[in-house]
Formats: sequence, C-alpha cells, structure tokens
Amino acid sequence: MKRGTYNERNSKKTKSNEKNDYGGSKENSHYLVKRLINTATDNLGANYRAGGITPQGFDCSGLMYATFLKFDIVLPRSSVDMAKIGTKIDLDEIQKGDLIFFKTNGKSVINHVGLVTEVNDDEIKFIHSSTQKGVIVSSTKEPYYKKTFAQANRISL
Repeated sequence: MKRGTYNERNSKKTKSNEKNDYGGSKENSHYLVKRLINTATDNLGANYRAGGITPQGFDCSGLMYATFLKFDIVLPRSSVDMAKIGTKIDLDEIQKGDLIFFKTNGKSVINHVGLVTEVNDDEIKFIHSSTQKGVIVSSTKEPYYKKTFAQANRISL
C-alpha cells in the first residue's frame, strides 16, 4: 500500500514503542500532529471557496485534504466521506489532530469538518473553513458548533 492512501488498516492503535502503519513511532505521530496543525494554521485568513484546495480559497474538506496531502496522507475529498474513515471517538477522548464533524444548516448528514487544534476541559478548538469568514479557528463552546456537532474521528498517523 502506498504511504498516503488511507484505509481502515491504518486505524489500528500502536503502543509508544511500536511502529505505526507508516513506519514511524507514536512519538513521531505526535510530531506529525503538530506539523499538521501548523500547516493548517498557515492558512488562517484564506478565503472560502467551494471546491477549493489552495490558499487562494478552501472549502472545509479542501482545507483538510490539502493539509494532510502535504504529508502524503490522502483523505477523501468530502466531509461526509472523511467521516467514514479512521476511528470514531467519544467527545471526551478528542485530542489535537482529530477530525471533528458537524451537521450544519439543518442538514441530516455530515457536511462540515475541522481539525482539532486545542482541547481544554469542556472546550475544543478547531481550524476549519467557514463559508462566511474563510479559514478560522472556532470553538465547540460557540452555540452554533455546540448544537451542530456530529462526531469526531481519529486518523491513525
């Protein structure tokens, strides 16, 4: 399997002294999470663009797709398909680097995704591309995101 292609095999858990599916240690995964967050935050302020995957404009899944692709990790292109990969985790298990999903605008299916950048007690901060403000950091304490939260997934790195 090529390094960047994601499938369910990549979602197994590893101990800190074991190799992960990409041949690195768990410590390297933590370093990769930091790099993923830094890469995504380099795009703060970029405009929203439907279907966008470049700093000239991102949609929410395009920001995740482009961020992970920089590290040769190919995610599905849509938020609903991203929500089907990795390991679904409980709200109290969320960590930096997890994907967080929402059902916005009264939709019954997942249609929005962000990357968790910070976890503090009962608040989760995540970077995403908002249709109104472009690439920003938001919080699950904001009523809109608290109400529309759907799930979180961990992608094994």
